[in-house]
Amino acid sequence: MPRFKLTIEYDGAPFAGWQRQENGLSVQEAIEGALERLCGRAAAICGAGRTDAGVHALGQVAHADLAKEWPLDVLRDGLNAHLRPHPVAILATELVPASFDARFSAQRRHYLYRIVNRRAPLTIERGRAWLVTRKLDISKMQEAAQSLIGRHDFSTFRSSECQASSPVRTLERLDVVPAGGEIHIKASARSFLHTQMRSIAGSLEHVGRGRWSVEDFIAARDACDRRRCGVIAPPCGLYLMGVDYEPI
Repeated sequence: MPRFKLTIEYDGAPFAGWQRQENGLSVQEAIEGALERLCGRAAAICGAGRTDAGVHALGQVAHADLAKEWPLDVLRDGLNAHLRPHPVAILATELVPASFDARFSAQRRHYLYRIVNRRAPLTIERGRAWLVTRKLDISKMQEAAQSLIGRHDFSTFRSSECQASSPVRTLERLDVVPAGGEIHIKASARSFLHTQMRSIAGSLEHVGRGRWSVEDFIAARDACDRRRCGVIAPPCGLYLMGVDYEPI
């Protein structure tokens, strides 16, 4: 059976997350339903990252094994037609070797967390960013963020329900940068723990507003204790931007 790589964009607001589950429609379920309607038979997909309810993606990747070799543009356009009216789009399709696995072949994942830092409420960006009305010190947030670069025990910044066998991860990049009226937190790593990015973003907000010092942030990291985490930033500000793979 030919294996296809799908690059996917979605608004996570109406979904119960990426992964198929019982408590609501997932992105995975929506795409698998479109595949079944297009192909005439059930087909499972495997994604690179299991985004939570409300989390968005501009570059999620999944693979699917189909019964026949489809023309790539026909597969892309057919899936998009069957995905309506869900806010999910197949951006690209690619024929890949059977050894390719969207999850386990991934070399690096890239996330963005968006904070809109202003007093006025959100209108157009409602549900797509975290509104923080207190003025944030970006330079202090960036200083704190750099303390997480490298290999660390991220127990403080992972969900109590995280199923990963180890809390140790290596962050290759974590930058806090201004972006117009927004503050962007950009992170890259081979893999992330459950709610790791949202936990980091919420704790960095504590630093930015002056509730924590940089030293407090580092102490929370070193405590390796979930109870020392700051607030968990809302899912609406988080985006899976892309996933890197070795050239096929």
